[in-house]
Amino acid sequence: MRIRPFAGKSPRFGQRVFVASTAVVVGDVELGDDVSIWYGAVLRGDLKEIRIGPRTNIQDNAVIHVDEPDFPTLVAEDVTVGHSAILHGCRVERGALVGMHATVLNGAVIGEEAVVAAGALVPPGMVVPPRTLVAGVPATVRREGLAEELDHTRRGVRGYLELKGRYLAADDERELDDAADWAGYA
Repeated sequence: MRIRPFAGKSPRFGQRVFVASTAVVVGDVELGDDVSIWYGAVLRGDLKEIRIGPRTNIQDNAVIHVDEPDFPTLVAEDVTVGHSAILHGCRVERGALVGMHATVLNGAVIGEEAVVAAGALVPPGMVVPPRTLVAGVPATVRREGLAEELDHTRRGVRGYLELKGRYLAADDERELDDAADWAGYA
């Protein structure tokens, strides 16, 4: 992992946080307890702050950035940010899910337990109501009352907490960084 201070501010971590070896966390970033940041993810708090709430998982290759003057990225607790999603100067409320390859732009707010479908583009300033599904480019509200999706999202949060725990407990394993390391695995 690459942890880097910027402009006098350093990332801060809660307890039981997992940051994968290829993730990058820069500047004014705060990770709550039990957060997991997976391989290839980039959290760059260089212009404003990034706050990630407890039990949130930021999956592989996700990008979280901010914008001046008024666009920090604030992610509440129990949120799932899918593989290769982009959060840019936005707010994501408790229990929401941002699907794979989705993009959420400056000033947008994803409501509590809302679901942003894979590949969706949430435009600047859009407010996604709680417990709704948005999809499309640009994203529009498709439906409300997401009982099945909420169940799936909650299971996913629990699953990533368990997986994070397994990674943190795997102190007898090591990263294989070069060909000599891999030789014994052929």
